[in-house]
Amino acid sequence: MSAVRGPGHHPDDTFQFAPSPSVRLPRDASPVEKIRLAVALRNQWLSVGLSTQPAGRSAAEAAVSRLYVQAGAPPPAFEWVPSPLAALRAVQAARPRYPAIQPPRQLVRQRLREWPVAARLASLETSLHSRLDARIRRTEGTQWDARAANVGTVSMYAPEDAVLSGLSDRSVVVATVGRSLRGTLTDSVAAPLRAALAEAIGQAVDEDELNPGGGVIAFHGQHGAAWIGYYDARRQAGFGGYASADLAELDVWATLAKSAGWWWPGEGLCLMAERPVAVHTEPLVGSHHGELRLHRADGPALAFADGFGVNALHGTPVPDWVLSGPTPELIHAELNIEVRRSGIEQLGWDGYLRDGGLTLAARCPDPGNPGADLELYDDRPGIGWGAPGRILVVTNGTPEPDGHRRRYGINVPGDLDNPVDAAAWTYGLAGEQYATLARRT
Repeated sequence: MSAVRGPGHHPDDTFQFAPSPSVRLPRDASPVEKIRLAVALRNQWLSVGLSTQPAGRSAAEAAVSRLYVQAGAPPPAFEWVPSPLAALRAVQAARPRYPAIQPPRQLVRQRLREWPVAARLASLETSLHSRLDARIRRTEGTQWDARAANVGTVSMYAPEDAVLSGLSDRSVVVATVGRSLRGTLTDSVAAPLRAALAEAIGQAVDEDELNPGGGVIAFHGQHGAAWIGYYDARRQAGFGGYASADLAELDVWATLAKSAGWWWPGEGLCLMAERPVAVHTEPLVGSHHGELRLHRADGPALAFADGFGVNALHGTPVPDWVLSGPTPELIHAELNIEVRRSGIEQLGWDGYLRDGGLTLAARCPDPGNPGADLELYDDRPGIGWGAPGRILVVTNGTPEPDGHRRRYGINVPGDLDNPVDAAAWTYGLAGEQYATLARRT
């Protein structure tokens, strides 16, 4: 799945500062009908979080101004920049308007009106979360914890199948909306973006400056759909109601998610970042709940108009060399094992095994993955794979979204001579047990 911005201008009226449109379910709607609607709403919020459309500046500024007033501050002046990196650099240049946020213990000793406006806005957001969660707990009653505990089981089923299997529809909505949005927008998109910002700025700037809780506070705009979409989908799909005042406040945050990228509130000035111009994703392998991860093999998976972006292969953030020209030497010098694996996959395991100095020790068919082989290689000293040992090269039992099966290497102890024993070791099994598996996943 890819989204790339086409030519156009800033559509100030794309999103109006108004409540999310309500979808009315019949009073006797079945649990499956409610879950079906929740999934549709989840997908709408995923589209918001991954949007590459130009910002709706009027709507975004109106929403931020509303939040400033609610926090006891006058509406700010606005400056729009093409990316979060440009915004963070502008924050550094306008430092007097962006005082460092003190630790929470020191803040609580001050009067609220003495807090920096960014801290007051963060407090508003946290308080809204707490009130909405409290209403959910009251609605669900004493069974809430038990239902939440079923979320791990729910992940094994498609949403409707989970309900038809007898699992609580409320557990299903937590998994298929809450966890799905968070897994995609927070973990797979916002987290790599945050890391790329920290790297681009350099170690002179604490990474806490990118998040609430310390330094200079950033709010995540469209990626806030991870939490906004969860509460919105619950209310529209009939999973409990909220207080009208809380709904009005939620709608302000929803407007921001639908109309802007990340933003940095300061004293009298708010820096607003445009949304990306391109987002490339793929489905998370094995997921039944719509999770996506960043992936693009020939360029940035997340790209902004000023050239800033994030490289990612199958959800793993990678440096430029992994995409532009991986070599055995660069791979061996890399300390991050996930980046190293990505570099090998980009180069190709055949090429890496041929040129990387590894010697085949044994090969045999994989009894847990019919049609694939297990290959055991001697690790060349100094190659950088970690403790001396061997490398077992396997083929994944689950196809990727494009249908191919990934090959990858696993460190195994050097005293394992049989590939089947090495594969069994990775599962905590004996070789005889592994050989009886119908199919490895």
